[in-house]
Amino acid sequence: MPEWVLIAVFVGALFTLLGSGVWVGAALLVTAMIGMELFTNRPVGPSMALTLWGTQSSWTLTALPLFIWMGEILYRTRLSEMLFRGLTPWMARLPGGLLHTNIAGSAIFAAISGSSAATVATVGKMAIPELRRRRYPERMIVGTLAGAGTLGLMIPPSISLIIYGVTVNESIAKLFIAGILPGLALAAMFMAYVAVWGLVQGRRAAAAGEAQTRIGWGRRLRALIDLVPVLTLILAVIGSIYTGLATATEAAVLGVVGSLILSATQRSLSWGSFRDSLMGAVRTTAMIALILAGSSFLSLAMGFTGIPRALAEGIGGLELTPLTLIALLTVFYIILGCFLDGISSIVLTMAVIEPMVRAAGFDMIWFGIYLMVVVEMAQITPPIGFNLFVLQGMTGHDMGFIARAAFPMFLIMCAAIVGLVWFPEIATTLPNAM
Repeated sequence: MPEWVLIAVFVGALFTLLGSGVWVGAALLVTAMIGMELFTNRPVGPSMALTLWGTQSSWTLTALPLFIWMGEILYRTRLSEMLFRGLTPWMARLPGGLLHTNIAGSAIFAAISGSSAATVATVGKMAIPELRRRRYPERMIVGTLAGAGTLGLMIPPSISLIIYGVTVNESIAKLFIAGILPGLALAAMFMAYVAVWGLVQGRRAAAAGEAQTRIGWGRRLRALIDLVPVLTLILAVIGSIYTGLATATEAAVLGVVGSLILSATQRSLSWGSFRDSLMGAVRTTAMIALILAGSSFLSLAMGFTGIPRALAEGIGGLELTPLTLIALLTVFYIILGCFLDGISSIVLTMAVIEPMVRAAGFDMIWFGIYLMVVVEMAQITPPIGFNLFVLQGMTGHDMGFIARAAFPMFLIMCAAIVGLVWFPEIATTLPNAM
């Protein structure tokens, strides 16, 4: 049977199920079962059982629920209040004023949560009321928070990087370290945009009287006290991985213990918050595990039909240059991100994309970081951009307003992809030095 018929059946079944509201993981499993029954003579039951067990019993995946739990614990602390209080004296005098706290706070919280949605919700619940009180433009408040929240996918520990590493069998530790410089560079680009906006707007960029506020070094140094606990936790987790003292899983254990100690010292740790954080981690982990199981079985079913090999050979026959391939993949993932969340996009496409990328000679660590930037863009593209939904619930604005406010950040991410392609050392220097 021609490959295009097989592809049409798989894609048609998948999007029919997703469009009818079936869970993503379940839709992937059912699509794989349909393909196995129609196009192969393999036994569906034993193949599915072996695949699901092999996927879920991966030792590398143990880091996933631990990092999710760490983020859930810290989400229920007074961390956002401490971050805002500690960053305010350092950011207030910059062009653009306290809008920089959205970006700096998101970058710091991203380094301990691993989740884009958690970053937006945690930083936003403190920053939005404060920035509104100081009369910052609503478009800039929403836009900077939407863009900066995506740093949760890039800056380690990133849940999406763990999923990617497990899917393509690459080192989680190297992927984490590779995400540091690109993540900080992207945060710097966001802050540069805010600074330029502030310089152009002049006095209107800040609240009345704020531009005249003089903050002494004594107050700035005292504000660092609020940042010391979280910065210590970040350095402990990332430093233990970089120095080789701990694997990603062991560092995740260190992060959980550190977050429990931090929440206890803040007196925000109770039996109720402990139970809520644990159950929140269980729900998120179960959702991701189901998606991973479904994608693994779908990859197996597609492999039996020969679709990935045929596609890789077909695209290879086009003799595309690496630059052209990356450009096409960027457009592909942006379009896909309009309909699927980031994790689903990664696990659904890697069976086909990985052979093409390896054949083109790309470093898979570098490609993982590139993929995170593209998936970040999907977080702020309607209609499925998850950060847009979070902000809609927090601000009460309609989806169109939030999407327009986030569009400049989308363009900045496009520029980041260009920089990453022309200067791949941004992502490969630190992993190579480990």
